[in-house]
Amino acid sequence: MLGFAILARDGAARAGRLTTAHGVIETPCFMPIGTAATVKAMTPEGVAATGARLILGNTYHLMLRPGAERVAVLGGLHKFMNWPHAILTDSGGFQVMSLAALRTISEDGVAFRSHIDGSKHLLTPERSVDVQRLLGADITMAFDECTPFPSERPAVEASMELSMRWAERSRRAFVERPGHGIFGIVQGGVHADLRQRSAGKLTEIGFDGYAIGGLAIGEGQATTLAMTEATVPSLPEDRPRYLMGVGKPADLVGAVKRGVDMFDCVLPTRSGRTAQAFTRAGTLNLRNARHADDPTPLDRECRCPACVGFTRAYLHHLVKAGEILAAMLLTTHNLTYYADLMRAMREAILAGNLAQFEAT
Repeated sequence: MLGFAILARDGAARAGRLTTAHGVIETPCFMPIGTAATVKAMTPEGVAATGARLILGNTYHLMLRPGAERVAVLGGLHKFMNWPHAILTDSGGFQVMSLAALRTISEDGVAFRSHIDGSKHLLTPERSVDVQRLLGADITMAFDECTPFPSERPAVEASMELSMRWAERSRRAFVERPGHGIFGIVQGGVHADLRQRSAGKLTEIGFDGYAIGGLAIGEGQATTLAMTEATVPSLPEDRPRYLMGVGKPADLVGAVKRGVDMFDCVLPTRSGRTAQAFTRAGTLNLRNARHADDPTPLDRECRCPACVGFTRAYLHHLVKAGEILAAMLLTTHNLTYYADLMRAMREAILAGNLAQFEAT
């Protein structure tokens, strides 16, 4: 089982401490995405230097390549990728949703063809949980169907109910180990009553943490936050809450304010590979010619190597020249910015002034 303690509250917001087999994570926290056992353009040491102590891997991708059994023989995902800190693995539900023409959903699970070589696979709740065990994930996610948006309410309800049946099977399949846990995933689309029903069912089953899934897939920020606000009160107070796939800075602040503890998103790493930098003064596009002669750092308050050692002019040059170092430095900067944002929110909650922080 995972340990979780709430150290302070400021309104609905919480500052907490999550204890896993591979270390302690201070919450609220942001998880960099390491889908295929790597955070793109980063070394493990570089990821840790940003302040991250929990990253996300993916069941679907890792079971196809290099294979969960192979990773297990080689010592598990932590050893395989040289990451000594905690790992959460997504169950693969979101990825199989995106396959569309390549998959068939049934009560048993999802039959699909690999996007890599066309080979046939069946991903069931039991297989998903077992793959995550073989990988050695500190936090396992229950297998679910991520309902596409938009969908009609009857389809959303049927999908949610299927996910709840899969959640029961996932929980039964999970092998208890010290410092390891399994999270259930709330579904229900943009319907508050369905999400509350889903949260109630997951609480009845009993998980080590609870995720809010099926959002940030096209419904817009206002709806995302509204569904989060409608769901959180139905979740257990003493367990961590994880809003999946949500990652614009304003989204993070809004969700922390509503009681969410954990986040993941491809945005900071993907943006780093596409010349976008998040700063305290707003988002920068390093492709823009206005940076060509700028001798200032990306962000004067940032501690990352890109800001300490290089100018906007140099980063612009790297981007225009197509140099790999551009992606490395900008990704490092973005993940540092996100880690610092989460730390600042945590400190604000501990001090009881999150509202003032949000206003600045």
